[in-house]
Amino acid sequence: MGRHDRDLIFSEEEKARLRASRVLVAGLGGLGGQVLELLLRLGVGSGPGGLLRALDPDRFEESNLNRQLLATRTSLGRPKAEAARGRAALVDADCRVEALEAALDSRNASAMLDGIDLAVDCLDSVEARLVLAEACAARGLKLVHGAVAGWYGQVAVLRPRRDSLARLYRQGAGPGLEAALGNPAFSPALVASLEACEAAKLLAGRESALAGRVLRLDLLEMEFEVFELG
Repeated sequence: MGRHDRDLIFSEEEKARLRASRVLVAGLGGLGGQVLELLLRLGVGSGPGGLLRALDPDRFEESNLNRQLLATRTSLGRPKAEAARGRAALVDADCRVEALEAALDSRNASAMLDGIDLAVDCLDSVEARLVLAEACAARGLKLVHGAVAGWYGQVAVLRPRRDSLARLYRQGAGPGLEAALGNPAFSPALVASLEACEAAKLLAGRESALAGRVLRLDLLEMEFEVFELG
């Protein structure tokens, strides 16, 4: 498959785990498009029983061009889910991808997690994030969370029934990240890379150093802080 760099990092057993993994990527914007790309290039979902399920209800707008990997001049006006399917076919045709033009909400969150091993939060609203976190907790699934706004971002790994995303936002670590600050290209790319990194560890059967913890990034001052979710 030509992934020599991956061969040096993961054992044969771990690579088989990645290929057989079934992952939900919720959101296909600045974070989700990058996460999808990175998981595809790791071979996630490309083996027997494997799956990458991705969802987003939106279509590309010109304002997306500055930061969203799937946004191009030719994709403007097209559904993000459609662009995700096309990109997946170009990167790894062996990967089974379900790209759905749908919004995650309390009515469908549980169904979206059917057969899923791990969920990755790339959503753009606190309400939808909390719905996903609650659904993962009910299913006993780990959740990789990421959020970004301007120069700032955060990444966390929530353990099922132990860590609360609602508590994180109540503590004041998150609401500012959802503000309409505008995002440069590098902020979502970095946060998405960290999300994909932690997802790959978990899918390969390794521990995540962020399990039950939050990494906060201030790229303007180059300050990084890790704290417990409590």
